[in-house]
Amino acid sequence: MKTLRQLLSTDEIIQLVIRLGLLALLVLWSFLIIKPFVTILTWSAILAVAFYPVFSWLAKCLGGRPRIAAAILTLVTLGIVIGPATWLGLSAVEGIKDLASQIGAGDLRLRTAPEQIKGWPLIGPWLYDFWNQAYTNIRAALREVAPYLKPLAGMMLSFAGDAGIGTLQFLLSVLVAGFLFPYGPQLVDAIRGFLIRIVPEQSEHFLELAGATIRAVSQGIIGVAIVQALLAGIGFKLAGIPSAGLLAIIVLLLSIVQIGATIVILPVVIWIWMDKDVGTALLLTVFLVFVGLLDNILKPLVMGRGLTTPTLVILIGVIGGTLAHGIIGLFIGPIILSVAWELAAAWIRIDRAAPASNVVADR
Repeated sequence: MKTLRQLLSTDEIIQLVIRLGLLALLVLWSFLIIKPFVTILTWSAILAVAFYPVFSWLAKCLGGRPRIAAAILTLVTLGIVIGPATWLGLSAVEGIKDLASQIGAGDLRLRTAPEQIKGWPLIGPWLYDFWNQAYTNIRAALREVAPYLKPLAGMMLSFAGDAGIGTLQFLLSVLVAGFLFPYGPQLVDAIRGFLIRIVPEQSEHFLELAGATIRAVSQGIIGVAIVQALLAGIGFKLAGIPSAGLLAIIVLLLSIVQIGATIVILPVVIWIWMDKDVGTALLLTVFLVFVGLLDNILKPLVMGRGLTTPTLVILIGVIGGTLAHGIIGLFIGPIILSVAWELAAAWIRIDRAAPASNVVADR
């Protein structure tokens, strides 16, 4: 067989190289132009896929008016982002700045043991002495390691400074997603056509798998975590907990990586019982226990399929997404990485099944 060089003349090779070079330049230039908007466009697409069933149902209820349905859904989402989400974010930013300043100064403000602990039966006196000893030792240790913690304080301040940009990206993403809703079927057809050229035999399966994974992670993990964090933040604020917003963000992170909010809620409940009267403490405890158990109630309702993505993949997505794209990457990272994981796993299963079926056919 003749090689490509033998089939083409010198002029044809030069023309081919020029065309490929111009095409590569065009692709690179296009990427550089849209690069600042990649994060916003990605989150918009994720929101459109996640909320499309709600949009479709709302459009049917309005008598087949997709534009009105998209406008209503966009306004509701904007209200959530501008209202409680912004309040939680600003509160968390203040908490992060305060904690960063304390770490930088090596003077982390800790609370001494409350006097009422002494009156607790059996463990009261021991717990009181242990708390005060830990308080003294931790403060002394922090003064020693303060110089080494200053880079951490700088990273925390930088993260807090990006909060404004992250909020603006959220708002723009919601608006763009609102424009995408009415064109959902056309966009799906375009993606299907693209997949047909890459994986013609499995294009439909991969398309359905990607959509199901996006909905499962965005609704069953990210969505539930956001609801838990917002409700926990409200409870922390009502209880008068210092840095309530920062604690709510920690609840968000722990919920996303599937550790759960109990690690944060349990110490808060103990603090409430030491600081509040019995009636107030009982009401807040019931509310926070409900918030801690909320993921067990909501996940079976909103996750249409069982998620097989390992927790480690989600954790890496959270960390990598945050480092790469800031606050909004906290949500994009685990979703994109989960989709990539599920598609890769499906591809491997298909490749393994093909030789086995060939062996059976030969027999």
